[in-house]
Amino acid sequence: MAPAKRRTSRLNNLFILRKKFFLAFGWTFLLWTDPAAQIRWKNVDASFDSLPSSLHIFFTDDSLDRSPFLAYYASAKLKDLQLDFTVQSGDGNSYTPEQYYHQQSRPPVLVVNGPFFSFESNRILSLLIRNGKIISYNVTSLKGSGADSLIYYYPTRSAIGITRKRKADVAWLFTDSLHGRPYAFEEAPVIAKGWEPSPSIYDLGRVDWAWWEMRTAVGGGPTLLHDGKIRITSKEEQMFGETENDKTPRTAMGYTSDNRLIILVIQGRFPGVSEGATLLQEATILKNLGCSEALNLEGGGSSYMLVQGKETILPSDHGIQRPLPAVFMIKSVEK
Repeated sequence: MAPAKRRTSRLNNLFILRKKFFLAFGWTFLLWTDPAAQIRWKNVDASFDSLPSSLHIFFTDDSLDRSPFLAYYASAKLKDLQLDFTVQSGDGNSYTPEQYYHQQSRPPVLVVNGPFFSFESNRILSLLIRNGKIISYNVTSLKGSGADSLIYYYPTRSAIGITRKRKADVAWLFTDSLHGRPYAFEEAPVIAKGWEPSPSIYDLGRVDWAWWEMRTAVGGGPTLLHDGKIRITSKEEQMFGETENDKTPRTAMGYTSDNRLIILVIQGRFPGVSEGATLLQEATILKNLGCSEALNLEGGGSSYMLVQGKETILPSDHGIQRPLPAVFMIKSVEK
């Protein structure tokens, strides 16, 4: 055989060996480099009495990136007309999730913490929509500091909504108390600033908005997934700053391409039991659960979820439920 042909033959053999190696070990390597992909979830429906057939609860106590980890998630079929997805506020007061649960004439199937709020004033700082009406507005301006102390920043923070036709969406929103519907930016958040402490939509300098028509919605931030890809917009939404890589208790919500709502709660600040997750880890988990879009909600000591009145994760405030000005609920509709 000629030297050139022998070299070509050896190169072809090497190519075939490399291809076989990747097919045999490639996915193993990818899983090894993505700790969140290794998490094994167990269906724990049997731990909760008489769940609706389209709602399922999953649990894990696998490690995350070699750290102890504990989390639950709920998966609910949005098109199930026997499920009602709604929010409940305390009308200026704060109650624990357990108190919200017992206040309902028909106890909800699921109660989870939702929007951000001020500890000082108890004011809800995120969007809430119930029965098509806004009951809480997003923060529309933030005072600058230092050299920008005379400037106001105009954040468009994210929310997840469910339409009357039971389709979910995550968008970046601007709200104005003069209007009964939010302005939605579907492709990217707005980065804007100005001198006006109470801006209108025109102060944002963008015209690519649409009215956001939702029956139910809960706001938070930042967005974690957009169009099936991890896209954490904490800087654009002017949230968390240098703390976005901290491991803390987390609550998040998203939806899948087959129209299921995913609600994730992660226990944190329990050394040796569950340390929590970063925003990137939280986003990766939701992506691996099949979410197309998702966002982070109020976390820390507020993270908590009840299913059929039973506790899932332990709250980080020494195991004590934190009073909240609002929660998200799934109710079973009476037949």
